[in-house]
Amino acid sequence: MENQMLQTLIFSEPGEGNTRATLDHAVQRASALGIEQMVVATSTGRTALEAAEHFGGGRVIAVTLSAGHWERYCPPDPEIIAELRRREVSVLTGTHTLFGGIDGGLSAIGAVSASQVMAHTYYTIGQGTKVAVECALMAADAGLLDMNAEAISIAGTEGGADTALVISPAFSNTCFDLRIREIIVMPR
Repeated sequence: MENQMLQTLIFSEPGEGNTRATLDHAVQRASALGIEQMVVATSTGRTALEAAEHFGGGRVIAVTLSAGHWERYCPPDPEIIAELRRREVSVLTGTHTLFGGIDGGLSAIGAVSASQVMAHTYYTIGQGTKVAVECALMAADAGLLDMNAEAISIAGTEGGADTALVISPAFSNTCFDLRIREIIVMPR
């Protein structure tokens, strides 16, 4: 690829109101780059369903909150999940790679793990960046990504989507091989 001057859309505020623009820009960039796989963070499934409607012909992987977070936040909506499956969207519910699992439990007693340091490092860019990276790692670990192809990874702040990245995926055990190739959109 030759050098390119790219523009990143920077939202003035984070949040759900940016979902449509995030998906539009992500799909446009995927088309320009020939990317055929998209990872979408989703709580209820709604954002992943919107992505599936926009990303015709591409493979969408919906990554939900782990079941241990459902009571605090919300579980996936069974009707939306059923519709995602009808549309052949892969739906993954698993342990959060960063800030989850046993490391998350250790933080309750004051311990700090390497994954928490990584999570907080990604948070310096934005919550959506941390979640987009985490969901891409989770999708890779579940065998849902073509590891030899770039992917779009989408996440947000609180609800909806406000961050979209072009990534070269990696597994969590080789997490430092993951590359953020482009930031398509993000909040300021």
